[in-house]
Amino acid sequence: MKFADKVKYVRMKLLLTQEALAKELGVSYATICRWEKDNREPQIVSQGKFYAFCEKQGVKFEEK
Repeated sequence: MKFADKVKYVRMKLLLTQEALAKELGVSYATICRWEKDNREPQIVSQGKFYAFCEKQGVKFEEK
């Protein structure tokens, strides 16, 4: 699963808007939008925040 798909999956699973997820992660709405459009991969720190947020919320990804 590409990172863009993970971001979309988390938002849909937790019923969050792009703005709400951005606020949770401490990034801008535009950043979330770029991630979802697969225009940009997040920096390591932002990836860490994203995965920590997912773990805290109980969201798991199945890697194939």
